[in-house]
Amino acid sequence: MEGLIVILAIVILFLLIILTSSIKVVQEYERGVIFRLGRVVGARGPGLFLIYPIIDRMVKVDLRTVTMEVPPQEVISRDNVTIKVNAVVYFQVVDPQRAVISVLDYIRATAQIAQTTLRSVLGQSDLDELLARREEINQRLQKIIDEQTEPWGVKVSVVEIKDVELPQSMQRAMARQAEAEREKRAKIIHAEGEYQASTQLANAANIIAAQPATLQLRYLQTLTEIAVEKNSTIVFPMPMDIIKPFLEMLQKKEETQIVKPE
Repeated sequence: MEGLIVILAIVILFLLIILTSSIKVVQEYERGVIFRLGRVVGARGPGLFLIYPIIDRMVKVDLRTVTMEVPPQEVISRDNVTIKVNAVVYFQVVDPQRAVISVLDYIRATAQIAQTTLRSVLGQSDLDELLARREEINQRLQKIIDEQTEPWGVKVSVVEIKDVELPQSMQRAMARQAEAEREKRAKIIHAEGEYQASTQLANAANIIAAQPATLQLRYLQTLTEIAVEKNSTIVFPMPMDIIKPFLEMLQKKEETQIVKPE
């Protein structure tokens, strides 16, 4: 009787082990790829489901977005400048079955593809293009890497270049170039200001020449500005009409002396 109880306990324990191994729970962000006697049955989840014990094997695949940092890569640009560039890649599994069957380690494979693509694309770009058109280069990198990982069921959503490290000599040369560019702009702006000022002065001179009274009014306005200051100097403006006859007489006298024969 005792032996029967022991056998029954062993059978129950074996059945519990089998039942436990057949019950699988997959999280919302995971999928379980089922292999039955070595052949793929499909991907299941999320939630609770049963598999055949012993003959079935399940591999869990995480579907969340993976943030992978590409280590700094030493690249020679198209204009022969040595730079160090690092980037970050965002990708996720969209087909769990292909991610398990088509590649041994999809994370490591994506990392290697990202590194080689980064060196290749940046080696075909000039330094100025890398610094000024980073968004276009990011899109180009994302497209190339995504095309290569698509057979693995991996979708690359974003590729961002984080930092570009330049040699010290190149940084100094770029600083001198930027300084020269700003000096050029300052000189151009100053020249444009001088040109506009001279144009306005010429227009004002034409107006004053057409209306002599304008000069007198401007003269009086200048006197009012001088009178604002606290000083003991008193200035009496003299109308130009009073001085003009004397100036004309003086001019005629000089002309007479010039034409008088010896």
